[in-house]
Amino acid sequence: MARITLLDVPVEAQTFDSALTTLSAWAGDRAGRRYVCTCPVYTLMMCREQPEVMRAVSAADMVTADGMPIVWLQRWLGQPDAERVYGPDLMLALCQRAPQARHFFWGGLPGVGERLVERLRARAPTLQVAGIHAPPVMPIGSEPDREAIDRINESGANVVWVGLGSPKQDLWMALHRPYLTAPLLIGVGAAFDLLAGVRRQAPLWMQRAGLEWAFRLLQEPRRLAKRYLVYNPRFVWLVLRHYGLSQR
Repeated sequence: MARITLLDVPVEAQTFDSALTTLSAWAGDRAGRRYVCTCPVYTLMMCREQPEVMRAVSAADMVTADGMPIVWLQRWLGQPDAERVYGPDLMLALCQRAPQARHFFWGGLPGVGERLVERLRARAPTLQVAGIHAPPVMPIGSEPDREAIDRINESGANVVWVGLGSPKQDLWMALHRPYLTAPLLIGVGAAFDLLAGVRRQAPLWMQRAGLEWAFRLLQEPRRLAKRYLVYNPRFVWLVLRHYGLSQR
């Protein structure tokens, strides 16, 4: 695992298996107090625009390359073994790999967490669920949520999956990490909806080709238009300007 800086944002260059091995160990480390951000292009761009997001992501113990453009840039910059460490894949694999861990699912709209757990249990029968909660849809404040802290701490969770969307989940983890006893918090964005079957997941060939954004945009054009039609081209322009890829 090598942390390299992409457009001023630190992101781990690693294989999926190495990330999973590390997170499995962290989940069992009761003395640990770690959190993990998954970073697609949009999160990286939010880091550049919002200093508080940059602070939250930079302070994470692991920042994974959640999108293929991030992986391609890592490989271009001398990390040929870098792989995508994608939120939905990571959630499923860790639930299967860490049967001794107790998992808390914090996020999604009402009912989504229950559907998610039902589907996960079909593929990870030994899954231990510490809790499920769909918090109200509201901005992250400047003070930690004491009710959330008590609920999660009393559950005895090892892993807290945070599905609030980026960058909200990154800010939430940075704010609450000092008060939570769970060894590991992981922000996984749309993984709740995708694994619960609430939204369709892009075909594997589109994911590998870096076209998942187009699939999601067709499903939710009003919500995702700015994210993809503004920030994706801006990311490409910044990469070309910063790294001079057009000259190589």
